[in-house]
Amino acid sequence: MAVLASSIRTLRPKNAASAVLAAAAIIGLLYYGRVFFITLIIAITIAFILEPFVSFAMRLRLPRAVASFVVCALALLVLYLGGLGFYTQFADLYRELPKYSQRIGELTEVVTQKVEEMERSTYRLLLPRRMQRQEQPSAQAQPPQAAAKTQPRRRSAEPPMPIGPPPVQEVRILSDERTPVVNYLYTHLGLVYEVLLMASFVPFLVYFMLSWRDHIYRSFLQLFEGQDRLVAGNSLEGIASMVRGFVVGNFVLGLLLASASSLLFWAFNLPYPLLIGPLSGFLSLVPYVGLPLAMIPPLFGALTVLKTAPAYLFLATLVAVLHLLALNLFYPKVVGSRVHLNPLVVTVALMVWGVLWGAVGLVLAIPMTAGIKAVCDNVTSLQPYGRLMGD
Repeated sequence: MAVLASSIRTLRPKNAASAVLAAAAIIGLLYYGRVFFITLIIAITIAFILEPFVSFAMRLRLPRAVASFVVCALALLVLYLGGLGFYTQFADLYRELPKYSQRIGELTEVVTQKVEEMERSTYRLLLPRRMQRQEQPSAQAQPPQAAAKTQPRRRSAEPPMPIGPPPVQEVRILSDERTPVVNYLYTHLGLVYEVLLMASFVPFLVYFMLSWRDHIYRSFLQLFEGQDRLVAGNSLEGIASMVRGFVVGNFVLGLLLASASSLLFWAFNLPYPLLIGPLSGFLSLVPYVGLPLAMIPPLFGALTVLKTAPAYLFLATLVAVLHLLALNLFYPKVVGSRVHLNPLVVTVALMVWGVLWGAVGLVLAIPMTAGIKAVCDNVTSLQPYGRLMGD
């Protein structure tokens, strides 16, 4: 027993060090390979969204490969038409940016005047009156002799003009002369190329995930034996059910919010309702910061339409009411029943994935954490961690 205890004490630091090194290696891999992993997860997410349509097409006696091709082609067509509509609206908005810039300048000037008035009021309120009544020392006039000394002397004659052709000036294109978008693309050219390269693989990944779904599922189960195969199958089914419910539920809820927001902004006679409506609707689904993000597009679009502060306040109130109704009435029924995570775990997951993957990590944090919980719930040795993460 003494030998066994000493061996356990000897192994524990080694196991702890190995666990720390493994965690550091995983974090480094996730950070430096974030473009690859984000592309893969986005493809899996789109495949989960399109899977019900593929199943419906297979009921019409279409093979899975043909059904997957038809569904992917229709999805690309819808994406192209939606992108064309967004591009048209955004191009019109880009041409009118000077109007919005002028309006922002006017609002900034008004706010600056209000702040200056508050500063003067605070100054008069806090400082004693005897200090306010002190006059600044008046500037004394200079004597004529000093004024005469300070006057510049006249030049006797102007220098002769140089004879010959004017010097050739070098013309350079500075980075300040570029537009912000072009300047960002120029400075981040490598990252933009990497993102575009990875994005080009998404349609192919989605198609192969849909058409080879049954083969991939059977081959994955063949990696395990006996009871482990049953656990792996249950874990995979739990992950698939949770992710499908979460992703499809969020997508449907985003479409409802986008439609309601577009109708609301159209009723307010805001410009570009088909652009700012979907932006506000889908930004509303971002955890914790969805409400302020959802207010940015309509308030920006209303700069050239609304002129009074009560009108802006009323519009922001309507957006907040729509956001709160969606998250308190529809979100628990459509999405919340699929994800059983306590608020502390959700907050920590948002922090971790936000640091690793930025804004995309905030969007993908909850489904990935819920997928980890689904694995913990089906693996016997990890079930305590699943209960720790649960609600």
